[in-house]
Amino acid sequence: MDEVEVVVAHAERATLRVGDVFLKVDADQARLDVEVEAMSLAPVPTPQVLWRKPPVLATAALPGTTLGRLGGPATGSPAGWAAAGAAIRKLHDAPLPPWPGRAGRGTEELAKELDDECGVLVTNGVLPADLVTRNREVAEAALRPWTPAFTHGDLQIAHVFVDGDEVTGIIDWSEAGQGDALYDLATFVLGHEEHLDDVLAGYGADVDLGVIRGWSSLRSLLAVRPLIEQGFDPFAPGCEVDALRSRM
Repeated sequence: MDEVEVVVAHAERATLRVGDVFLKVDADQARLDVEVEAMSLAPVPTPQVLWRKPPVLATAALPGTTLGRLGGPATGSPAGWAAAGAAIRKLHDAPLPPWPGRAGRGTEELAKELDDECGVLVTNGVLPADLVTRNREVAEAALRPWTPAFTHGDLQIAHVFVDGDEVTGIIDWSEAGQGDALYDLATFVLGHEEHLDDVLAGYGADVDLGVIRGWSSLRSLLAVRPLIEQGFDPFAPGCEVDALRSRM
């Protein structure tokens, strides 16, 4: 009998693996709707949907392996990272989905959320004031007008599978929608910026590195407290707090 592996679990949702099947349990029906629709529209490899019975979505496992994970070692050849960059560019160039995604929040909304969160991080002693202040300055670069693209919205390296120099699939599309392309790139290389040149070689477009760093700082500042509350450790080596420290 296949064992049940808990891939990720927190208060909002959980993903389990049973043999060659992934089961995503999500009480938010709208997120599952977005996930299924986004996978049907994305011009990149995605998992095969086997069945859906709310609140569960079943998909087939993907061949290949990920390029690593946040807080862990990065793997894969430069060609593999470049292939991921090319797939991301193909997604960003695709026709827009008709809904906003996680990467598409307005700059005014984000600026207020960021200011409020920075205040809480310092007041509650979660992070040192100088670390928060410096990264709030870096994050400012992300708060500018941008051209909407088809974005994944949670493009961690653990969500992209490759086999050699071929992308075999991208998973977890519940945050997808219209958004800033550089948000996806910043998320993908978070904790592994040494591979950014390889990713951009495949992506094939000039990008503003300051904006990528800005999104990295912004995303990390907003993530620290929620991760702690969900039982994760953003202070672990190579994770969000180390990403913030790298800007000092």
